[in-house]
Amino acid sequence: MKKKYEHIFFDLDRTLWHFDENSKSVLNNIYVNFKLNKFIDSANLFIDKYQEVNEALWMLYRDDKVTKEELRWKRFDHTLTHFNIKDNKMAVEIGDYYITHSPKQTLLLPYTIEVLDYLSKNYQLHIITNGFEEVQYIKLTESGLLTYFDVIILSEKVGVKKPHPFIFKKAFSESGAKAKNSIMIGDDLYADIYGAQRVKMDNIYFNFHKIEHNKSVHKEINCLSELLNIL
Repeated sequence: MKKKYEHIFFDLDRTLWHFDENSKSVLNNIYVNFKLNKFIDSANLFIDKYQEVNEALWMLYRDDKVTKEELRWKRFDHTLTHFNIKDNKMAVEIGDYYITHSPKQTLLLPYTIEVLDYLSKNYQLHIITNGFEEVQYIKLTESGLLTYFDVIILSEKVGVKKPHPFIFKKAFSESGAKAKNSIMIGDDLYADIYGAQRVKMDNIYFNFHKIEHNKSVHKEINCLSELLNIL
């Protein structure tokens, strides 16, 4: 019997590339290199506030309410302002440092390579990501992931971000896939899962942190290794 799926679409950040830990590593370096200890009691306080600010600004970016350039420096400007550091120049410098060093980090989610090795023998693998174009290819290359994927769809090139249906339709067009023979795997219930649902594509929600939710998903996993028994 012919297998149902021929194409598997992955999100990148927090699905394969360990965004949270890679980001923390660079943020710790920022805390040291920019001598933020003079203003902020610990790196953890700095990182916690940054993550809160960054999440809020990314939601605005996804909805086209802030630009990429604004996001890059404002997330640090708002974080520094919270700690009574009013220094736009430093915020811009930190933003540049983060964009330069963050994509060179190579930590992946557990079992990423094992799962991709297995799946690549039986499926065509692709990426759909909302991340910045100039850094996503660096992440894929530095972490040894690039060779696994046939088509890489970047929201900046397409002109819309997940969950807009057009980015998924563009992915179908470039890969030769169809919704009925494809499945989307990602960590974001809105961007990845709802986005896939909008084009009637099956989906797997990668709930790494086991967050409680009431959303309808096709399948749900907590570890990538579970894909070995599903696909």
